[in-house]
Amino acid sequence: KQGFAMKQGVLTNQRVRLLMSPGDQCFRGYGRRKGERRRKSVRGCIVSSDLAVLNLVIVKKGEKELPGLTTDEKPRLRGPKRASRIRKMFNLTKEDNVRKYVTTYGKTTEKNGVKHVHCPKIQRLVTAVTLRRKAIRKAAKKAQHEKVQTEAQEYQKLVSQRLKEQRERRSESLAKKRAVRMASQASKEAVEA
Repeated sequence: KQGFAMKQGVLTNQRVRLLMSPGDQCFRGYGRRKGERRRKSVRGCIVSSDLAVLNLVIVKKGEKELPGLTTDEKPRLRGPKRASRIRKMFNLTKEDNVRKYVTTYGKTTEKNGVKHVHCPKIQRLVTAVTLRRKAIRKAAKKAQHEKVQTEAQEYQKLVSQRLKEQRERRSESLAKKRAVRMASQASKEAVEA
């Protein structure tokens, strides 16, 4: 009645507070610190009259039929959405159109005497549009890569040219200094002689 799930292995028909760690049943350990434990309320696994709802699954069919459960077959309300899983379900090849087969488990409604089939949107469906978009993305990526490479080459050329000019300017200034020094030494020698 209060919305506390039953936990297997807790042999009581009341609520208990257990110290739980991530990965335990009845405990969502998301958004917590690593290894953090919390004390949470759970109900014991013993069935009693105070239970409001009890969800069960038939594991093994007995000798007799259960009316309403094992006697009549109910169609699947929902089928797969993903294109590859639809192909797997209907044993299709890649050339077959997947859209035709989704209508088998679509919901049919009648409006103004016209039947409408509401089918789920097929995910991961490879169409001409998706292929074109993929090709455009690939071409853009390639163009960007080539642009980066050409810009890098141009930059390297510019750097090498600047370095060459710098070396030339330095050698010219050194040559001037050397010429000035040689001239001053010659003038000193001329004065001494």
